[in-house]
Amino acid sequence: MLRAWDEQRAEAWARGDPALLAALYAPGSRAGRRDRAMLEAWTSRGLVVRGLRTQLLEVRTVRRSPSAWTLRVTDRQAGGVAVGPGVRRSLPVDAATTRTVVLHRLGGRWRVAAVSTFDG
Repeated sequence: MLRAWDEQRAEAWARGDPALLAALYAPGSRAGRRDRAMLEAWTSRGLVVRGLRTQLLEVRTVRRSPSAWTLRVTDRQAGGVAVGPGVRRSLPVDAATTRTVVLHRLGGRWRVAAVSTFDG
């Protein structure tokens, strides 16, 4: 499920489509607002990111119910190319980061409600 979510996010970034990106997040999600703001900053400069790839290094379920799922996720950005008029630049691979990701089941789909740095 998380890989599919990452692929849909990559598609939204490749298209420069904030509405497609917003559909991946629960309403009111601060993580969703930040992601859309970043996307809009890139698209306002005429750029999109193609081939965005997140490498999942570890995923553990912390809690799960029929409507909420809390995961501890260690991942890193492992690919992507910024593309625009006269621009084609590979994004750097970043260091692994561990986060707590809370998903809510809304309309039959898991959507990210919150993301926080794991402190522990």
